[in-house]
Amino acid sequence: MSQPERRSTTIIAIRHQGQVVVAGDGQVSLGQTIIKHQAKKVRRLYHDQVITGFAGATADAFTLYDRLEQKLEQYNGNLMRAAVELAKDWRMDKMLRRLEAMLIAVDATHSLLLSGNGDVIEGDDGILAIGSGGPYAQAAAKALIDHSELDAAAIARVALEIAGSLCVYTNTNIVVEKI
Repeated sequence: MSQPERRSTTIIAIRHQGQVVVAGDGQVSLGQTIIKHQAKKVRRLYHDQVITGFAGATADAFTLYDRLEQKLEQYNGNLMRAAVELAKDWRMDKMLRRLEAMLIAVDATHSLLLSGNGDVIEGDDGILAIGSGGPYAQAAAKALIDHSELDAAAIARVALEIAGSLCVYTNTNIVVEKI
C-alpha cells in the first residue's frame, strides 16, 4: 500500500523597497487530510542574517536546513557560496539526492531558490515562491508590487492570503520574517 502524498505549503520571498521578507503558511496535509494548521516553515539561520522557508517533506527540509547552516558557517555567512556548495552536495550525495524538499533562502543581498536538481536560482524581479500555492502567491505579489504602495511584508501577507483562498493545501496562518 502506498503512502498518501504529502502536500503542504506556500513560501514566498519578496525583495521590495529596501526590505527582504520570507513568508509561509502553516498548513500540513497528508493526502486529503489537514494534519497541522500552524506549522512554522520559515526560520532564521546564521546569526539571524539568513531567512529560509521550505516546501516538501519536513524531515528532509530540516536535513537541508542543517546542511545549509553548516555551509554558512564554513563560508562565513556567504549565502551564495553556501547555496552553491549545498546544491553540489545535494546533487552528488546519494542520501541527499533522495530528499524531497525545496528551499528559499535570503539575506541582505541575495534571494535564492534551491532544489534537489542542483538549481540555485536568483529571480529577476525579487520574487520567489515555492510549494503547492507558490504560483498563486507569486502572481499576486507581482500584481501588488506593480500596482500598490504596500511594503514587502504586506505584499507577502496579501499574496499568501490569496494563495490560501485558491490552494487547498495552503492556509492563512501566516508567518512573515523580515531582514
